[in-house]
Amino acid sequence: MTVLPDDGLSLAAEFPDATHEQWQRLVEGVLRKSGKDVSGTAAEEALSTALEDGLTTRPLYTSRDTAPDVGHPGFAPFVRGGTAGGNAATGWDVRQRHASTDPARTNEAVLGDLENGVTSLWLGVGANGVPVADLTTALNGVYLDLAPISLDAGAEFAPAARELLRLYEAAGVAKESARGALGADVLGHEARTGEELDPAEAVELARLCAREYPGLRALTVDALPYHEAGGSAAQELGASLATGVAYLRQLTEAGLSVEEACAQLEFRYAATADQFLTIAKSRAARRLWARVAEVCGAPAAGAQYQHAVTSPVMMTRRDPWVNMLRTTVACLGAGVGGADAVTVLPFDHSLGLPDAFARRIARNTSTILIDESHLARVIDPAGGSWYVERLTDELAHAGWEFFQEIERAGGQAAALRSGMIGERLAATWAERGKKLAKRREPITGVSEFPQLTERTVEREAAPAAPTGGLPRVRRDEAYEALRTRSDAHLATTGARPRVFLAALGPAAAHTARATFAANLFQAGGIEPVHEPVTVDAGTVAEAFKASGATVACLCSSDALYAEQAEAVAQALKGAGAERVFLAGRGEYADVDAYVYAGCDAVAVLSSTLDRMGVA
Repeated sequence: MTVLPDDGLSLAAEFPDATHEQWQRLVEGVLRKSGKDVSGTAAEEALSTALEDGLTTRPLYTSRDTAPDVGHPGFAPFVRGGTAGGNAATGWDVRQRHASTDPARTNEAVLGDLENGVTSLWLGVGANGVPVADLTTALNGVYLDLAPISLDAGAEFAPAARELLRLYEAAGVAKESARGALGADVLGHEARTGEELDPAEAVELARLCAREYPGLRALTVDALPYHEAGGSAAQELGASLATGVAYLRQLTEAGLSVEEACAQLEFRYAATADQFLTIAKSRAARRLWARVAEVCGAPAAGAQYQHAVTSPVMMTRRDPWVNMLRTTVACLGAGVGGADAVTVLPFDHSLGLPDAFARRIARNTSTILIDESHLARVIDPAGGSWYVERLTDELAHAGWEFFQEIERAGGQAAALRSGMIGERLAATWAERGKKLAKRREPITGVSEFPQLTERTVEREAAPAAPTGGLPRVRRDEAYEALRTRSDAHLATTGARPRVFLAALGPAAAHTARATFAANLFQAGGIEPVHEPVTVDAGTVAEAFKASGATVACLCSSDALYAEQAEAVAQALKGAGAERVFLAGRGEYADVDAYVYAGCDAVAVLSSTLDRMGVA
């Protein structure tokens, strides 16, 4: 790092110092213009954003927003990274996911990925991918001493691990050269399926790796089941911590030291398009695990190995191309947060098995961020940011609280079996579902700017996801159900359900609300008809009849609504409109419902399709 000489010169020497209070007064002035008469801290709070877990993002962070000392990279509490050099030497491990059941096709895809930038493989085995007996075919031609393998075999983790170890031996790979993860995760499997597994085989694999395979980790602490069930970032952290502690107890009871037991664990977290929350989650996870290792008497063993996976929950089925942007931001957050390995899910992940183009884009996402954006050249690039440091600290405390709640319930296994974890995650998702329904959390291409004429992307079906345990949720699920109803109606009748937009007055008066209404109705698969562009009480009846719609929505300014809304609504009802909406708020005769920013879009769209007879 270059240190500038203290020559008394300041980059802001020509400007007077501004105080926090001066900034607040400027904020007060802006808020007053928008109709909010608040002052002092209330003005700042008016611009704050509430997050899950009781956290709040404020509009301004300064040196007054202190956080505990985060230490140095590679040293406890490992907030700044698990190693002193971070990912600066080679970048993070680019780990590609493979879940095809066909071993020959898997082998072709695996070799293509390894030749084009992927540095390790995440391989679905058994019910999650290729049969255990076909691992030889799937990995044919792979240099097993160079490419780390991470297995995901669910209940078949033991035979899959033994088969991989046999392949290492057959290929002449020295035991100390084997790298990767055997993927034993009995509690993760139980969370997915509700099936209880005996941990004895997982413990035995850990003992074997500790004795003979120093580069292999036997156990995976997978937090994705809790993220995919709708959990918050803190709940994901707390559940992973409780799982890790449960495995530590089992391994130390079997004779491993705390240091040896910690070395057998790999932690997997979701990376979302909320880049700062992803950064903070990675850093908080390391701090929390370091605290566990410290309590266990081995603080130096608390360097958590992290595998980040771009969130399946955020992936959409409509306009899937936007997923490329979501995964890019998520990958950036994971890399900046210090994840050791990152898996970017292909943009068509939600549609089935990815094609070669999707896998190429996924792996190139990491390549661009590492080699062209140089993200990995800086160790802990977010370190020192008042916002990130404060968010990391607050998230760590929230995650620790949930971990303690699980421990009070008897530990991870007991909390899963009692339903406590499922209930807590469901409550969190229910609250988030309200934001999604009201479009407070927008989904580009789904709840915002949907395209009813987009080309459908079709993919070969992926292996069925395990069921029986925690549910799997998606951000787009409510809107996807509406769009599926519209698609079925189109297939049956040859046309989508329609809404007539009755725009009043000049373009300057109606364009904003007409655009809003068109966007909202298309999110439910309802096609807006906006011809002619403007109408009045005298022309609206014929225009409505010609539209083929059964419902209508008035769009204009409040001033024109006062003059024309009731007459136009009455004319629409006389022309056969079964329901008349108005874009905005108010009380007008013959207007049945109002649509506005913050209304429950899912409820409006669902009831509208019901009235239209769209099954």
